[in-house]
Amino acid sequence: MKASSEPLAARIRPKTLDEFVGQEHLVGKDMPLRVAIEKRHLFSFVFWGPPGVGKTTLARIYANALHAEIHELSAVSAGKDDIRKIVEATTAAKPTVLFLDEIHRFNKAQQDFLLPYVESGRLTLIGATTENPSFEVIPALLSRCRVFVMNELMEEDMKKILSRTKIKMDDDARDWLVAIASGDARQALTVLEATKNLYQTVTVEHLKQAVQSKHLRYDKKGEEHYNTISAFIKSMRASQPDAAMYYLARMVDAGEDPLFIARRMVVFASEDIGLAQPTALVVANAAFRACETIGYPECAINLAHGVAYLAKCKKDRSAYTALRKAQGDVREHGNLPVPMRLRNAPTKLMQELGYGEGYEDYTDESLMPKDLEGKRYFQHEKDGTVA
Repeated sequence: MKASSEPLAARIRPKTLDEFVGQEHLVGKDMPLRVAIEKRHLFSFVFWGPPGVGKTTLARIYANALHAEIHELSAVSAGKDDIRKIVEATTAAKPTVLFLDEIHRFNKAQQDFLLPYVESGRLTLIGATTENPSFEVIPALLSRCRVFVMNELMEEDMKKILSRTKIKMDDDARDWLVAIASGDARQALTVLEATKNLYQTVTVEHLKQAVQSKHLRYDKKGEEHYNTISAFIKSMRASQPDAAMYYLARMVDAGEDPLFIARRMVVFASEDIGLAQPTALVVANAAFRACETIGYPECAINLAHGVAYLAKCKKDRSAYTALRKAQGDVREHGNLPVPMRLRNAPTKLMQELGYGEGYEDYTDESLMPKDLEGKRYFQHEKDGTVA
């Protein structure tokens, strides 16, 4: 029997695939991860999904099933020296699996350092991230890994996991706990354990009393998350820096990923401010890079600086609107022929065929394909917006 001081989530953690709950698209019959485990197929991959859905558990099950030596690191605190020590400890006797939690927290230099060991097979990498790996993992490393998308746990999955705790509760308490956890099993188990320790009995009222943490009230994947980021963007769009700062403070106080906030600011700078203040994109991107470099708690100041600037900028969506109109024509008309005078003419034959003939650096003639001559996507100053 494990020590009672061990968290409830750890005590009931599944050790085999048959005990695992959820992610049927990965571990169900004939599904890719189950097949890989059953056939002892060793390869590197990345789990991408929200918190508390079984990324760590599945990594351990995979490594154990392949009789591999598993080393677990968190990218928040680990560095090159930690990887070097693991590499030095590898042997030919059994494969070595590195489980790197929050792999998106590794910077480019750290990922570059890891790459040759994954490339050579010295280490088999299992990464876990809540962020899109296309943006957070360098292409060279990502190309050597499969990406498995993990989903929030379904209601029935959550209930099955809670039943394994053997902690008594009525249907109302169970349903309330499932709802507040929003598909995050670890969160549900943490609240349940806290409630049991505090009150001995589990009721809806006791659960509510136990949920005092602001981090639990702010569900990063649920309605409150989307409501807050929506209010944040709309406050900046309305040029109300005070309201924008309030919603920023709510997200920061709840532990929202600063890169998520900063990424939305970068999009906003081009989508909503655009040509009215081109330096807005520079400021937003600088805020993003500062968050990457510094992290919490200090990067909240960088975010506040950027938010105040973006909210007070004049707004102009003409570039965004023009792009959407142009994309509409591309979808409708396909790849229309490029006018001959605009085509590249690197060879004598192409010059003889008229490629590039008649091109001038400055001309008032339309350079659009013939079917779109005269078409305009930008509104002009006389229409009330920037040209």
